[in-house]
Amino acid sequence: MRRSWGVGHMGGAAALEKLVPVLLAFGGGVLLARRKTVPAEASKAFSDYAFLFAVPCYLFGNIYASDLAALFDWRAIGGYAAAAALAAVVVAAGAVAYGRRQPRDVALRVMAGVQVNTAYFAVPVFITVFGTAAPIFPVLLFQVCVLSLVVIALMELGRDGPAGAGPAGAGPGRRLGRAAVASLVTPLVLACNAGILLNLLSVRVPAVVLDGAAFVGDSASPVALFALGLHLGGTGLGLRDTTREELALIGFKCLVFPLLAWVVCGALFGVRGEWLAYLVLIAAMPTPQNLFIFAQRYDVGVGLSAAVVIKSSLVSLLLLPLWLQTVLP
Repeated sequence: MRRSWGVGHMGGAAALEKLVPVLLAFGGGVLLARRKTVPAEASKAFSDYAFLFAVPCYLFGNIYASDLAALFDWRAIGGYAAAAALAAVVVAAGAVAYGRRQPRDVALRVMAGVQVNTAYFAVPVFITVFGTAAPIFPVLLFQVCVLSLVVIALMELGRDGPAGAGPAGAGPGRRLGRAAVASLVTPLVLACNAGILLNLLSVRVPAVVLDGAAFVGDSASPVALFALGLHLGGTGLGLRDTTREELALIGFKCLVFPLLAWVVCGALFGVRGEWLAYLVLIAAMPTPQNLFIFAQRYDVGVGLSAAVVIKSSLVSLLLLPLWLQTVLP
């Protein structure tokens, strides 16, 4: 039996009530880190557990049990892809106008303004509010297989010559190939692809395996939010030091991009109902933590990336009730 999913007729007030567990898990992490009851450094271990194990278990079980025909709404996915492409062009043009001419600088800002935090933010929020994270799966695959590859390509183009080419003087082509393969074999993507393949082939997965995946997957949401709270509680925000560029990127990510997704998907692609709500909320999710990883890897904008990841997470959490009230039927 394939699992159906949807927002049903959940009202805005009911959705807001479902945010209480989100705030509890997130706020508990912040409080314990501020009181030094749990060291903020422990957020790395909690995040790794969620990213490498719990979230993939959740994704595999739910994709395997989902109705793929409903899951992959190509009009909705096409609308989101078009909105993301338009947003990337706007951010890139803004970065160039701001004086950022190197490909790596532009790519970093495109990633900050367009990519969304799926594993650590969108998945737990969707599970809590809608009872499922199924609508995120197609966007996750698009983000990993398309957006990330574009960013990696630009980053590699901006690298120095043989001195920065890595082992054995590997050229940009080899580096790009290795990075592309690495992005496609992450636990999240492997779990999604395994679930889709076994679903399409109608392979019977033993109930004990699905039950085990569900047991572990149920911990993904609270652990990921708790880890984010620990991280934010330990690092602080430093709001007074926020630069104009940070404000522009955070404002674009948390306000402009979801509005753009709403207009492009709704007006141009004719997406309606629950899928339009899903896409707007996904676009409203904060900048992913991978931004900081990419910045460290390619030695570009490390301070900017850390600030945008942390501050956009807080802004997205604060704006989430507003978006829920606005987009839910």
